[in-house]
Parts: sequence; C-alpha cells; structure tokens
Amino acid sequence: MKSDKNRMEIIKKLENIIKYKFNDLNVINEALTHSSYTNEFRNKRANNNERLEFLGDSVLSIVVSEYIYLKYNKLPEGELTKVRANVVCEPSLANQAKKINLGSFLLLGKGEEVTGGRERVSILADAFEAIIGSLYLDGGMEVARKFILAMLADSIELASKGKLFRDYKTDLQELLQSKFDDKISYNIINELGPDHNKTFEVEVTLGNKPLGFGQGKSKKEAEQNAAKKALHKVDSQHD
Repeated sequence: MKSDKNRMEIIKKLENIIKYKFNDLNVINEALTHSSYTNEFRNKRANNNERLEFLGDSVLSIVVSEYIYLKYNKLPEGELTKVRANVVCEPSLANQAKKINLGSFLLLGKGEEVTGGRERVSILADAFEAIIGSLYLDGGMEVARKFILAMLADSIELASKGKLFRDYKTDLQELLQSKFDDKISYNIINELGPDHNKTFEVEVTLGNKPLGFGQGKSKKEAEQNAAKKALHKVDSQHD
C-alpha cells in the first residue's frame, strides 16, 4: 500500500505541472506505464501506454492541424503538412516531455531504467502522446486541446518560420516526387541489441535503388537519419 500511496503522490505532482486533475487516476497511471514495466511485472495486470499513445497521436494531429489551418490561412497544403510534421516529430515531442520532466514520472522495467530510458527520445515522445490520450479520455477534446496548445504553440510558430526541426522524410519525398515516379520505401534491415535497448537500422530506397542508410533508437529516428543521408546524396549529385 505504501508504494501505491507514493505512486498517487507522484501522479498528483504531475497533475500540478500540467494543471489538470484526473477523475480516473488509472488512466494517467496507464499513460505513464512503459511496456518494459508490464513485461517485467506481468502478475500486476498493469496496462502499458501503447494504446493511449495511439489515441493521443490522433488527437494531437487533429488539434495541430486545425490550429495551423486557421492561424496560417494563406499557407498551401504542402506547407501546412510540413509545419505539422515538424511540430509532431519525435524530437519535438521529446523536448516538450523534458519541459515537464515527464521521464521522472514513468514506470520502467529495470533494464530500460539502467540504460537511460528516462531520457530516451522515443520513450519520451511516446509518453507525451499517451498523456494527450489520457487527457482526451478523462476530460474530453477541449482539455486535450488546451494542454497541446499550451505546450506546442511556440513550437508551431517556430515551425511556421522554418526554425524548429527539419523533417528529412518530408523534404526527401517532396524532392523525389517532383522528379521521379518510383515509390519511396523505408525498410528495417536489422535490429541490434536487447528488447529494452534496441538499435534499428533502416534503408530508404527509390524503387529498387538504395538511397540512404540510418540508425536510431526508434524506427522513426532511424528513418529520419536514412532520409537525411539520402538528401545529402541527392544534393551532392546535383551540385
């Protein structure tokens, strides 16, 4: 019971930071529970945050899409897509998670804990989306929207000026689609390390032609790095 009490105190601390009091504490606790924890403690019947992450990703996308559509009413569809992609990409969301010290509130397995999981970009970004999902379930769209825009309005403004993150996948797709009809594909060619500390290796191809290779601690990170390498390769060929 003591551990449960401590857990509730930790959740209340997070509630103070995000300025929202949950009606159902089970929802926020689930949002803070990484799969490495549930895999390690199967007998506790805890749910990990992957389903909430899925939901939060969709809520995040619609809120940001609506906001930039209304705010930047002269931007064409392609530019709106680029702004949104920069705002909701993994590094951007992980940065927001760090602002509220989200890593310190997570339930992690021992393996993930000792390998720096609380600072891992992919874990933080996923947990941030899970928080959004939990806010949506517990308080509705307006509660989720308020949190998202409070956290991301500055990032959206920077992204609209091209000063946030560069989304290499979008840039590569725009460049290649203007010149080629072949399909762009990202393929995982290798997974290295144990489940709690994987490194993914990804190759990006245009049709059957390999363009770039990238590594990362998540599939998204590896894909971005592969796209970055491909862009450099394409740019150098046209210098």
